[in-house]
Amino acid sequence: MSQTLSSSVLRLFSVCLAVPSLAASAFAQEAVLPPVTTAEHGAVDAGELPSVQLQTPLSELHKDTTVAPLPKPEALFVDPFGVNSWLREHGIAVLLDNTNEMAGMINAPTKGLGLRQGASNTGQYSMENDIDWERLAGWTGFSTHDVMVGRYGIPVSRMFGDNLNPSQEIYGSGGNVVVHLVFAYGEETLFDDRLNIAAGRMSFLSDFSANPLYCNFMNNAFCGNPKASSDNTAHASYPDSNWAARFRVRPTDNTIFQFGVYFTQTQAIYGNAQMRTGFKFNGATIDGEAMPIEFIWEPRFGHDHSLPGHYKAGFVYDTADHKDKYYDGNGNPFALSGLAARNVHGAWAAWGLADQMVYHHPGQAPDAGVTLIGAAYFNKAQTATRADQLSFGVLDRGFWKSRPLDGVGVNFSWTHVSDDLTRTQRLYAMQGMPIPDGSLFPQTSAYVVEATYQIHLMRGVTFAPDFQYYFNPGGQTQLKNQALLGFKSHIEVF
Repeated sequence: MSQTLSSSVLRLFSVCLAVPSLAASAFAQEAVLPPVTTAEHGAVDAGELPSVQLQTPLSELHKDTTVAPLPKPEALFVDPFGVNSWLREHGIAVLLDNTNEMAGMINAPTKGLGLRQGASNTGQYSMENDIDWERLAGWTGFSTHDVMVGRYGIPVSRMFGDNLNPSQEIYGSGGNVVVHLVFAYGEETLFDDRLNIAAGRMSFLSDFSANPLYCNFMNNAFCGNPKASSDNTAHASYPDSNWAARFRVRPTDNTIFQFGVYFTQTQAIYGNAQMRTGFKFNGATIDGEAMPIEFIWEPRFGHDHSLPGHYKAGFVYDTADHKDKYYDGNGNPFALSGLAARNVHGAWAAWGLADQMVYHHPGQAPDAGVTLIGAAYFNKAQTATRADQLSFGVLDRGFWKSRPLDGVGVNFSWTHVSDDLTRTQRLYAMQGMPIPDGSLFPQTSAYVVEATYQIHLMRGVTFAPDFQYYFNPGGQTQLKNQALLGFKSHIEVF
């Protein structure tokens, strides 16, 4: 980054923290539990604002100011001592929540490999601070956003040999600290939100290939992005971020085009040396740029326009160096030569995401109905572990009229491991050598099915019993299939 860009971004970041937020410590890609909804009607939890804004119709974005509405999720404490009312009158929103995920193995894992049967619990507490500076200080169209979190626990899927689809999406990247900064950035809205510009410390996957519907589920194959999206460490995933700038254009009311530049730190992004607390802002480990583009179409079908949909197609290229999955610097298999894998300059990824409500429950809330969701993600197989991922699911809220806030969902994911990586692993296995990176056998394809029922216990509290089934855990056909039973709970404090 040039000195001018660095100083400008730092000035913008300092404004982001103008109102301090107390917080919690380090997500996956996303650690939130929104209701089963199209996210068009205020259903947002800490960290989801970027993707929720994308799914909100232009006609609903602006009410009293030109800044997009501050998030206001259902919470335990609506207005403690009148503090929330006072803050929001001055353009300040503070959100505090906790998400907990527990899963246990129903059957024993494959014997003789050092695996064990058990259960694990993971969780995250989060605090988000959003400021409408137009309301607070008369700065037309300007807002700032920051999120801090704290995390604990590991996914139970590691206990039965899976390293592709973590059973609980909350794990790692928290630095084992009380407070971990996820992102902090400023956002300027221009021309009635036909143009939106954001810059600061930003998480790539909070803006691109994201959908707030995904975290109705617990498995990291779905929540918070298709897991293949974070395969490339040039794509910073929640709860970590890079210096970045993102530009969003709305040429029509139901179309969006966005693009950005994210300054990558592929060797440091999830390590404790640079990213443990999230407050280390120097650019010493910047090693390239990721440049994504995404086109979004948001139609509303039905004779009364009650069936919203969101369709996204995107592509990203980054300029960082990545390790080849098969060849060394001499063009030979490194599993045979013993040499280091060669560096490959640049990598790409492409994706398509879709959700479409196909039936609206008559007489119920706008987000009550049956919604189909799907995703397809493709990585450059030469440098990726997950070459392809496809998923398809269905969500239904309001099917039980007496409990209109309950929801049910089922999702299926297929993950295909890079053929180059599979060939390398087979070479290691043929020589009787251990396979690197935690695999027990050569990996091919893996399948995960998840079913969940979300129970709205009371205002701000959701409890969701959850069932998962793994076919070929970690893409390893030699491992026994595994069934899991657990739950995901969410408490929005205020």
